[in-house]
Amino acid sequence: MFTVYVLYSPTFKKIYIGYTSDLSNRLASHNVYSKKGYTTRYRPWEVLYTESYIDKRAALKREKALKSARGRAFIWQLISEKYA
Repeated sequence: MFTVYVLYSPTFKKIYIGYTSDLSNRLASHNVYSKKGYTTRYRPWEVLYTESYIDKRAALKREKALKSARGRAFIWQLISEKYA
């Protein structure tokens, strides 16, 4: 099982889109264990949105769609509804 996830940093108003087979471990990686990279600069991260897929190919396809302009517009709409 694979999870496509969207992380949001309310402090910096940044988003991060990815996929994983272990969401709790991956979130800890973004918030605690990572020493360098994009997500370390904008901690703390919250899980904003998730979708589950049986196969990796479908998860990658959805991740790519969420990273498109239309996908990002969808994400920012979720943020405006949740953090308004």
